[in-house]
Amino acid sequence: MAGIAKDAAELALMEAARRVLPAGGFGNFAADIVVAEGQGGHVRDVSGHDYIDYLLGSGPMFIGHNHPAVTEAVLAQIPKGTTFFANSEPGIRLAEAIVDAVACADQVRFVSSGSEADAYAMRLARAVSGKPKIVKFEGGYHGMSDWGMMSLAPKRLANFPEAVPDSPGIPDAIRNEVLVAPFNDIEAAVRLIEAHQDEIGGVIMEPFQRLIPPRPGFLAAIREVTARLSIPLIFDEVVTGFRFAYGGAQEYYGVTPDICTLGKIIGGGFPLAAVAGRAGMMRHFDRAAVGEDRFLTQVGTLSGNPVAAVAGLATLAVLREPGAYQGVFATGRSLMDGLTGLIAEAGIPAQVVGDAVMFDVVYAEGDLRDYRAIFRQDAAMQKHVNGVLRGRGILKGDSKYYLSTAHTAQDVAQTLDAFRTALASLPATRRVA
Repeated sequence: MAGIAKDAAELALMEAARRVLPAGGFGNFAADIVVAEGQGGHVRDVSGHDYIDYLLGSGPMFIGHNHPAVTEAVLAQIPKGTTFFANSEPGIRLAEAIVDAVACADQVRFVSSGSEADAYAMRLARAVSGKPKIVKFEGGYHGMSDWGMMSLAPKRLANFPEAVPDSPGIPDAIRNEVLVAPFNDIEAAVRLIEAHQDEIGGVIMEPFQRLIPPRPGFLAAIREVTARLSIPLIFDEVVTGFRFAYGGAQEYYGVTPDICTLGKIIGGGFPLAAVAGRAGMMRHFDRAAVGEDRFLTQVGTLSGNPVAAVAGLATLAVLREPGAYQGVFATGRSLMDGLTGLIAEAGIPAQVVGDAVMFDVVYAEGDLRDYRAIFRQDAAMQKHVNGVLRGRGILKGDSKYYLSTAHTAQDVAQTLDAFRTALASLPATRRVA
């Protein structure tokens, strides 16, 4: 990472990681940084270098690192116990807060990760409908289960509705039970759902897919066809829940699914996620309500644990404060506008894609409406720019800026200055004539 020197302590940790961790890391992010601490919208590595943090732990730190309200709540809970494998008041109160906030949520079942939540949501949809197949949208991310790892980021672009496994080790039988549709194509998606209606157990989608906003009418069209054909519709709101609005993307876009999954923000930086949905569907988690044959077993050692629950409750309380969303959206739009201006000034074939709380620069021209459009971007240019940004103290994922309520106008200015440097370092052959 050019421009950032490592001290002996961080180099020793990186060497230890290479010995005991595959590829020297946790499988999440580049292994060439060891983070020591975070505060607000910044993190510091073991060598003492400060970074503006747009990674945000892959999204959960929406109100920043070490927020005093969250820290106080967690420190108060720990002496009382960290997990019980039984109901606790914090978990019950968090479920109440989710039900109050989220349009589709009559009831909540907690798990520990977004991958779990998505896997259970798909199983719930199949249990409710009695049908085996799941429809997903190409490029949509729904966790690490065999079902979720279909056509997330395929290197081979297959004909719809063929699913392409994103990992070895997934049985062909699973691939045959997943149908893939193009995002933002109303006609193609509706036609696929109607054609396979007798075998579709559920439709799962990110209402805002990775970086790509839904086109006007797209979510409503999927809602209409699934409701008309009595197919459960799942919104994967692990990322968008409580981020786009207090009621999530379903509030932001005005479309309500039957089931949604939540994660990241609701755990306040601790492992916690949830399946939420209509009471008539959630009753399948209740043996007494549906009987042994239709009962959906779900058990998790840390599900709803009180430490994560109090962190989530404290985070949601902060987000209910006046101006919380207006502030983060204003900061994000300022950064988006600045990046767009610098791209135009430099004559780079790129554009900013996303919305104010979650976006990135995509190094491609034209209409970026789906995975296949994003797929054709100049990956080498993206990697180069991201590397320069890291060297200038800007920490972000390979393909996303996450904004937090803790980011400031000074952070935006410093980021734009680093981005200007990154664009200037690109070879002239990368520029638009």
